[in-house]
Amino acid sequence: MKREIVITADGSSTIHLPDWNEQYHSKHGAIQEAYHVFIKQGLHHFCHSEPLCKAESKHISGSHKNISLLEIGFGTGLNAFITLLEAENLKVNIDYFGVEGYPVLMDEINQLNYPTELNVENKASLFKKLHEVSWEEKHIVSENFSIEKQHRFFSEIKEEDIYNIIYFDAFGARVQPELWTEPIFLKMYHALKAGGVLVTYSAKGSVRRAMEAVGFVVERLPGPPGKREMLRATKRS
Repeated sequence: MKREIVITADGSSTIHLPDWNEQYHSKHGAIQEAYHVFIKQGLHHFCHSEPLCKAESKHISGSHKNISLLEIGFGTGLNAFITLLEAENLKVNIDYFGVEGYPVLMDEINQLNYPTELNVENKASLFKKLHEVSWEEKHIVSENFSIEKQHRFFSEIKEEDIYNIIYFDAFGARVQPELWTEPIFLKMYHALKAGGVLVTYSAKGSVRRAMEAVGFVVERLPGPPGKREMLRATKRS
């Protein structure tokens, strides 16, 4: 499928799929969307609601400050890169698992401008490292961040009670409706630990109902620029 590098409204780049008229990130701003949906409403929300994740927990044993995070749709690595940066700020250790069925090519990655637009050009090598490390193996990328990229389809996820947070960043239901159904969200529910959260940019009623049907408590939240709402789902403790 043809893929093109395009610039979104906030100046950050993304990949556009002309055949589907679909992007890897919001055309209204790739970085803005990532921060709002996945960092603010996902990572920060979990850390602020879980005392052991708070910055003031720095005196607690490091083993109590570990977060296990699954991304559904590793894609360009933008969400992983920002999460790596936030791990340093929050003083938490993040084990990041990125699932991707169709990995982005390295020549495409080299055209993305995330380190520049995030004003962290001194960490550009870390962004590149996220993509250069081998798949199916855990790699320590920084003091607070490890990553394991998994080349598999979302339907193949069978883990139970493993993750604290899930970034659900699959292509939209318009082009891949099978990824937004009860069977997929049941897998997500089982994969999360009690009290864990799943965040996604989608706010479709059918998506919310599918989440609720498998047991999630679902909130409609203000969306990122260009989108009125988004969803956050929590697994009951």
